[in-house]
Amino acid sequence: MKSIWAHTLVKNEESFLWYSVGSVIDFVDKLLLWDTGSTDNTFRIAQEIKKRYPAKIELREVGSVDKKLFSGMRQKMLSQSECDWVFVVDGDEVWWEGSIKKVIGAINNGKADAIVSPYINLIGDPYHYQEEKAGRYQIDKRVGNITIRAFNRKIPGLHVENLYGLEGYFDGSGDAIQESPLVKRKFIDAPFLHLTHLKRSGKDEGVMGRAGKVKHELGIPLPLDFYYPEALFRPSVPLVSLPWRKVDIAFRTRAFIEYPFRKIKRLLHG
Repeated sequence: MKSIWAHTLVKNEESFLWYSVGSVIDFVDKLLLWDTGSTDNTFRIAQEIKKRYPAKIELREVGSVDKKLFSGMRQKMLSQSECDWVFVVDGDEVWWEGSIKKVIGAINNGKADAIVSPYINLIGDPYHYQEEKAGRYQIDKRVGNITIRAFNRKIPGLHVENLYGLEGYFDGSGDAIQESPLVKRKFIDAPFLHLTHLKRSGKDEGVMGRAGKVKHELGIPLPLDFYYPEALFRPSVPLVSLPWRKVDIAFRTRAFIEYPFRKIKRLLHG
């Protein structure tokens, strides 16, 4: 069995951090939970998580960081991780148990250095998702809402490069691990729920001054029988709000106006 550490680097993620960590904590050996100067309830929620999993959580307040220092914190996490594999889990990502079990299985079979996973982008509220055409990430021959969240820490020369927003993991030759010819990648149909376009905090300032990435878009309704990640239904603490808020009329009105322009832009760049 490979040892797996999760990396969770956050600022102002009070809405979903509890659910994000809760969705992976039982499947990793340790989770580094570092806060970069939250001004909402994020750190207090992180303390509650630490109380629940004292042996697994390493909780730190590292202070406010700029774009360069943010990447440096990811590098510091990487350098201090004594494990075989790293699992990056941001505070706006929630995994299904079935998905993470598939990823762990792929890690332990030893046939890849990085696992490529799809994700579902929610938009507006938990009842709508963003059309697949909006996803433009390309890894090998696949394009869409895909990413690498798990990778072998022993990839030669593994390190973090670039400023926040463009930061990524690279091999010793300077190639991003999603493109490196030295890295064996494997696609696993093991999606997670991405909540980056929902309101992630009651504060206006998110990481690097961005209040999340809320997009005013109508989205596609999820099926009535959509099976949400199990962590969203588990008991929480009073600090944690329920994730089931619907968008209001003001949001829908703005989305109705702005979405056609986004649609045209996607068609032109498709």
